Amino acid sequence: MKILVVDDSRIMRSIIKNSIKSKNIADEDIYDAEDGEAAIKIMDSVDIGILLVDWNMPKLNGLDLVKKVRAMEKYKEIPIVMITSEAAKYNVMEALKAGVSDYIVKPISGSTLESKLSKYIQQE
Repeated sequence: MKILVVDDSRIMRSIIKNSIKSKNIADEDIYDAEDGEAAIKIMDSVDIGILLVDWNMPKLNGLDLVKKVRAMEKYKEIPIVMITSEAAKYNVMEALKAGVSDYIVKPISGSTLESKLSKYIQQE
C-alpha cells in the first residue's frame, strides 16, 4: 500500500513519515508532497492507497485537494486523513463534508496517528 503525505512543512512530513514507518511500511511506499498541486502530480503517476493531508498549504490547500481527489474516479473511495491545526468544529464539519475519512488536530502524537492509521493500513 502506497501512502502520500502532503504538508508544506518538511519537518511535519518527516514526523508523519517516521510514524508510518513504525507500522512496517517500507520507505519506497511512502511519498510526500509540499502542496496539493505536487500531490496531484504524484497521484497521477502512482497508485496511492492512503492520503494524509494538511489543510493550510500554498498553491492548492488541503480542503481543495480533498475535493479534487474525491472528484477523481480512481480515488473517490481512498481513505483521506486530514492532519491540521484547524480545530474549530466548523472546520471539522467542512472537511468531513468535502470527503475526509478522518481528522487529526495538530500537534499530533505518534500514538494518535498510529491509532488512526491502523484503521486503514493492512498489516501483513
